[in-house]
Amino acid sequence: MKFKPFVQKNRAFCLFAALALLLVLTAVFAPVVTGGVSPEDAVLKDALQPPGAGHIFGTDKLGRDIFARVIYGARTSLAAAFSVVLIIFVLGTALGVAAGSFGGWADAVIMRIADLMVSFPGMVFAMAVAGVMGASVRNAVIAVSLVSWTKYARLARSLTLKIRSLDYVSAAVVTGTKTSCILTRYMLPNVIPTLVVTAAADIGGMMLELAGLSFLGFGAKAPTPEWGLMLNEGRQFIQSAPWMMIYPGAALFVVVAVFNLLGDALRDLLDPRDV
Repeated sequence: MKFKPFVQKNRAFCLFAALALLLVLTAVFAPVVTGGVSPEDAVLKDALQPPGAGHIFGTDKLGRDIFARVIYGARTSLAAAFSVVLIIFVLGTALGVAAGSFGGWADAVIMRIADLMVSFPGMVFAMAVAGVMGASVRNAVIAVSLVSWTKYARLARSLTLKIRSLDYVSAAVVTGTKTSCILTRYMLPNVIPTLVVTAAADIGGMMLELAGLSFLGFGAKAPTPEWGLMLNEGRQFIQSAPWMMIYPGAALFVVVAVFNLLGDALRDLLDPRDV
């Protein structure tokens, strides 16, 4: 595939992919972007300074540089969101393909567990899990993963059942092809592209859920730079120091929007109706 024709044909995808890559690189190279400023260094004499030459995003109640905390917060938030999406993608795909391929009791057990998980409000269940395990980014990732894998399992099962009914798969079964070979050669290659699109579109949503847990006190703990926690810390200063909420809120909005648009563009790129 030649690069220039690909870019010309898929401009939206290339644009949002470039923006997403820029956001990821910003998070990875946070020490360089912030000029070596630590997001956790408190300087009480500089507390609640408005945006200016010394602190372009201002400072918080402890005198910490908000620009540094926003940039390092991107590292925390992106890493947590990517971890959740990876976990639910792998777990949901494996369980869904297994349910669709083997059927019988395996299908019944996996789908009943999925039904049970769906019966609870997702955020409430995640709060309960995070509350029992204790507040931390890791536990928030586990909590959100436990309530989010069901969508992937249901979608993977549906696709697997559809693929299993195709003639060439039936022929492979009749000729005695090993189950492992059928799964790796026929099932997974046809299931994964659709799930990849779903995963790309879910990054923004997972980030919002994790930020929500941190905002409510079930996620990141101080002094960790995390956008949801920063919004929580700034809410009591919404009138006297609004920049404490404006900048992490804007960062969260931009990143979620970019990854949502990237997911839409990727779906259009891989949509078989356009082939």
